[in-house]
Amino acid sequence: MTPRQVGTTGLAVTPIGFGAFKIGRNEKTKYAEQYALPDEQAVALLLNGILDLGVKYIDTAPAYGLSEERIGRSIGHRRGEFTLSTKVGETFDQGRSTYDFSAAAVRLSVERSLRRLRTDVLDIVFIHSNGDDVEIQRATDAVATLRELKEQGLVRAIGLSGKTLEGARLALEWADAIMVEYHIDDVSHAEVIAAAAGRGVGVVVKKGLASGRLAPAEAITFVLRTPGVASLVIGGLNLDHFRTNIQFAVPPADGCS
Repeated sequence: MTPRQVGTTGLAVTPIGFGAFKIGRNEKTKYAEQYALPDEQAVALLLNGILDLGVKYIDTAPAYGLSEERIGRSIGHRRGEFTLSTKVGETFDQGRSTYDFSAAAVRLSVERSLRRLRTDVLDIVFIHSNGDDVEIQRATDAVATLRELKEQGLVRAIGLSGKTLEGARLALEWADAIMVEYHIDDVSHAEVIAAAAGRGVGVVVKKGLASGRLAPAEAITFVLRTPGVASLVIGGLNLDHFRTNIQFAVPPADGCS
């Protein structure tokens, strides 16, 4: 896969990235089918296999249960081979999510992620929105704190993983990258993706297969042919399925390389 630049961050990602939700959590998910949480050996085989396939982007979050620490244990020794993103704002414990966008919580979250992922720096940190995208950006310390952490060298790029069009538009004023839901059946963020490309803001697409409800061949091609998209994050626990999905990656459209 030909790497694509994440806006003007200097970071490069493969057009298909690995979303690490399923290696750490199987409670209260939005996937169509239930699944068992893999054991440590299976996770190590999967993550190393993902890197061996040429995938150079992995996305995780504290809200993904055991995901961060499993990434650190399994491929921390290969940290130089991939771009890594995680999130702040949401945690998941005892079957429920809680949200805290205060300066103290954001700092603590980044510190914990660095330890769990066994790295000295996080490439991208997104705000993990609860849906109140605009209020989080305007009325909490999340954005200012991420900027400070970036200045301190603990984070290379910052952004928003939001849920609303208004939130994504607002994030273009400060973010290095945004993560948005975008697929054949939901193109509501198309205008924002184009605007982000014009501003040099990177775009990562989540749920491009509508949480497993769309056929991969058409869905992946659709997302990756959209100018401005740097990467489509896809989850899963089957390495053969991931190998097949990679075959649907297409050359960068204008404005993506």
